[in-house]
Amino acid sequence: MGSHDAKLDPVWDDTNKLLGQLFMMGFEGTTVTPQIRKLIQEHHLGSILLTAKNLKSAEQTTQLVLELQQCAYDAGHSVPLAIGLDQENGGVNSLFDEIYIRQYPSAMGLAATGSRDLAYEVAKATAEEISACGINLMMGPVLDVLTNVRNQPLGVRTTGDDPQEVSSYGVAFMKGYKEAGLATMGKHFPSYGSLEFLGSALDVPTITESLESLSLNALVPFRNAIKQGLDAMMVGGCAMNSAGLNVMHACLSEQVVNDLLRNDLHFDGVVISDCLEMEALSHNIGVGGGTVMAINAGCDIVLLCRSFVHQQEALAGFKLGLENGMISRERLRTSLKRVVDMKAKCTTWEKALHPPGISLLSKLQPSHTTLSTKAYNSSITVVRDKNRLLPLTNIMEPEDELLLLTPLVKPLAASAASRALNDQACTDSPEPAVWERSASVMSGERVFRELGRSLARQRSGRVLHTSYTANGVRPQHENLINRASAIIIVTADANRNLYQNGFTKHVNMICNLQYTSGGEKREKPVIVVSVSSPYDFAMDQTIGTYVCTYDFTETALNSLVKVLYGEFTPAGALPGTISQSQKLSQSKQHWLVEAFNEERDSNALDVLVKSVVEGSTPGLRSEMSSATSNSTSAALNLSEMLCTHANLNSAVLVRNAGVLEAHFVVRNSSTQALYGFCSTYFFKATGTGVIGAVFVDPSRRKLSIGHSLHSRAIRTLLQREGIKRFQLGSRLPSIFLGIPTGHGGERKRLRSWFANLGWNTALSRSVCSMVARNLSAWNPPHGMAKSLQSAGADFDLVYGWEYAGPVLEHIKTNNRQGLAEVYNMALADPAACGIIRAKRPDDGALLGTVVLYNMRSQLADSVPAMKDIGELAGGISSPVISPSAGDYSTLLQGLILLGMRQIKQQGCNACILDYMDGDGVFDGLSAMGFSLLHAFEEIQCDASTWALSAPTS
Repeated sequence: MGSHDAKLDPVWDDTNKLLGQLFMMGFEGTTVTPQIRKLIQEHHLGSILLTAKNLKSAEQTTQLVLELQQCAYDAGHSVPLAIGLDQENGGVNSLFDEIYIRQYPSAMGLAATGSRDLAYEVAKATAEEISACGINLMMGPVLDVLTNVRNQPLGVRTTGDDPQEVSSYGVAFMKGYKEAGLATMGKHFPSYGSLEFLGSALDVPTITESLESLSLNALVPFRNAIKQGLDAMMVGGCAMNSAGLNVMHACLSEQVVNDLLRNDLHFDGVVISDCLEMEALSHNIGVGGGTVMAINAGCDIVLLCRSFVHQQEALAGFKLGLENGMISRERLRTSLKRVVDMKAKCTTWEKALHPPGISLLSKLQPSHTTLSTKAYNSSITVVRDKNRLLPLTNIMEPEDELLLLTPLVKPLAASAASRALNDQACTDSPEPAVWERSASVMSGERVFRELGRSLARQRSGRVLHTSYTANGVRPQHENLINRASAIIIVTADANRNLYQNGFTKHVNMICNLQYTSGGEKREKPVIVVSVSSPYDFAMDQTIGTYVCTYDFTETALNSLVKVLYGEFTPAGALPGTISQSQKLSQSKQHWLVEAFNEERDSNALDVLVKSVVEGSTPGLRSEMSSATSNSTSAALNLSEMLCTHANLNSAVLVRNAGVLEAHFVVRNSSTQALYGFCSTYFFKATGTGVIGAVFVDPSRRKLSIGHSLHSRAIRTLLQREGIKRFQLGSRLPSIFLGIPTGHGGERKRLRSWFANLGWNTALSRSVCSMVARNLSAWNPPHGMAKSLQSAGADFDLVYGWEYAGPVLEHIKTNNRQGLAEVYNMALADPAACGIIRAKRPDDGALLGTVVLYNMRSQLADSVPAMKDIGELAGGISSPVISPSAGDYSTLLQGLILLGMRQIKQQGCNACILDYMDGDGVFDGLSAMGFSLLHAFEEIQCDASTWALSAPTS
């Protein structure tokens, strides 16, 4: 920090000039507005953020930047403006020019090429283009590690879930930017890759990992970028909540900025706050107070994106804090020196007032066009092509018709383009939306229409093209599917847009059931293309041919067409841990594993469970515990869920004709004591093999007991006829639905342990159980009943086998483990169970179902929470919403609302939801009176992976 102690020019004794350098602000408009001019001239604003809403073309951008710098020069600024831009490529480019600015793959797309050198060249080329327009600060690279890839909005903006890989590509990007003369800014410290999205819009996303956990994983890329000379760091506005750390907004926390970033990671560059205009911050703290907090936390530049009112409020708050002695002038001079030093690296007045613009861009265009094509061609990834459908000439004759099915999508949620789209949403202007004119992501309808044309130009046969929405597979889709000889389905973040997942699976199912005119079964070729996150169907082996492009720019889809028609062989590979083969760890089996004998082992199992409960960390009594990356044992702690011998037997032993169960023990044959237990289930209906629970005596962990049990379980399940997939966590019985979550360090150790055994823990699915209490005083939320009337469905409650046909046919649209068995149990027990149905009014087709049951049912025996609730309770289980249904959440709420009314009428005081999708349901169900009971990460993998690597018996 000594470099910032040098004497500053006396010009900075002027308070206005000093304060202005410590702000970065944005504005509305494509020309210099009176507001931004006033900020530069009167408040000596030192840095400006430009976004898609400001930029039309390379030529206009060059002119705008020059006018801004000229305004600062004429106002007597001692140093030029720092002008920042998000130009991450892929779907997040603030500046787009069809002629002069090239499109390049997203960060994850570049990681898929496997070439750090190519990543460096692309970063350098990107920086050269925007530098030619006068930009001097790159708001990048993105250094976040995707801890849970399915749930994060960052998507392809970062390179993946492997911290070392994210780090190496991040440094390559940074060096490319610096080589072109730009200052660099890492984001989003301390990582947006593991955010939990909870509560209302006024609650910020939260990091729940401990600092220790972050240090081992998420902070690795930030630490390495700092060592390699990163100029600036953006600290996010997220909350942090873990042991010893409770932060409302990271960028306002001295513990995060000064302690963690400055002292622990030794960063002495410029710290830039997240935008203080965020709704939660302005509502809870206020922009003026937030500005003072940010500076005192250690931020050097405070960011305010566009609101002139908020910008004035921030300036006033800053001055008031200085006048009141809340901020010291020496503290400000330290920040000022950092900012001035950064500007000295990336700009001078000579450079700022003479941007080369089009003259340089026209010279760069030929080589950059070649680089763009090379990068995209190298990134396209064929994840699977089981039946060798590629190239299309292998399977199609010239006269055959090809069907293209594409979703209606918006730009990436995190992009400036998307914000501009939201701004346009309330206008009736016939002009294209701002983002469509000035960002590299066009509307889904427009860009996919061009994809269809490109496909048609490459072949003599006809290409049929239509879109799909949350309304699912409609009759027109079915007609086109029947006509076509092959189908291409495009998805864009189907892991967050669940209707895309349902639509794709539905079409795939239809095509798998096609027959020839002679009555012979003939699968119709289906190719699924993910044009954003590669995780949509990366592990779903039912999708036989799966291709990833990582973004849906025109250039990316041009490369896709070439792959589909065999013009080149794609060499891209999925980035991060997902690309690593899932191999069962080969470990010497130290312990003899025997089949569980109920008569012999029941009492000993009861003792084992009690020892596991007593050996658990307080507060983790319903969680798996004691697993580390080096341990060879793990325990799934029953604790609150199973406290008695009777509960254990009824919950672990399913005794269902549709489920083959085999349980194993490691025991002392002399004392009859159990050292470990593992339960497995094979669900015939879906071909799913499940590991439901693993317990190890706490005094005998790290001795390979858990590993030995796991190996025996895998080998046994592999021998089941019809095995298709493996799953960690079981719906039936629902002792554990997967890896329990809620305690960062423990969860991380468990995920690491199972990852070392071959489970791809990055591709988990969030599931949970919930509870509503005090039903006697419960009433539906105001207006809910009325809103359900617009759901386009009729609801009813039925009992018994006479309704089985349509119900069992309906649930086939969902291949989740245990569903068929749960519904069969409910239909066979009409005295204690019922089915609540949502039906389409016009034809009676089922749109959704849930199971309703009481404590006397057989199903309740497999739900430990029903026994542990301590009061009369009813249960709602296993919702299935048809892919053709419209509003998923509204139908789900309607089914649950009817269930709660029935349970209340039966005199129950509590309602258990025992198997709910954990993504995106909390807000709606919380409003209905539910709170979280247990949360889990359900993990699946393809059986062929284990078959290739499992040891022989």
